[in-house]
Amino acid sequence: AGKSALVDILTGILKPNSGSLAIDEIDYDEVDKNSLRSLFSYVTQDVAIFDDSVANNISLWEQGDEVEIQQRLKEAARLAHCSEFLSEDEVGDEARTGDRGVKFSGGQRQRIAIARELFRNPDILILDEATSALDTTSELLIRNSIDGLKKEKTIIIIAHRLSTIKNSDYIYVLGQGKVVEHGSYDQLIQITESKFRKM
Repeated sequence: AGKSALVDILTGILKPNSGSLAIDEIDYDEVDKNSLRSLFSYVTQDVAIFDDSVANNISLWEQGDEVEIQQRLKEAARLAHCSEFLSEDEVGDEARTGDRGVKFSGGQRQRIAIARELFRNPDILILDEATSALDTTSELLIRNSIDGLKKEKTIIIIAHRLSTIKNSDYIYVLGQGKVVEHGSYDQLIQITESKFRKM
């Protein structure tokens, strides 16, 4: 339907074939792409976990003030609900992930990846099918993370699982490259013949 392509256009990775895209009436072609992309963090279904410490997987080896980095690490891990499987000391210390994160479950690896993006403190967080392969418990914890961030960040969620988007402020339903319906969850569910309700 073009969900990921739409996000690639929003982040400036792709250009639309026709029409134009603007931020506050400034055309994307006039916006500095590095500045634009610094606003976004992007979590996909397939996350990269490196055979290293959890701390380095979250901070991506950022250098600087150790105390400040430790505080940011712990806050990102807390917001991503990593405390369910890591103590505060393990986040800031040397808990190892193993090859491709083998020491952790799929849901735990996903939360480490979300913590990595939150560590960057983006204005806009994109979750592209980030919960689709998770068990119900892991999905619930990540949904709780998302709900906790709603007042702090703009969050764009791409999902097939309706439970993931139930608490979204606004929903766009795509079909064959077009927006076919939009509104809040409650508005869309009330429309008897809506594609959203059928899903």
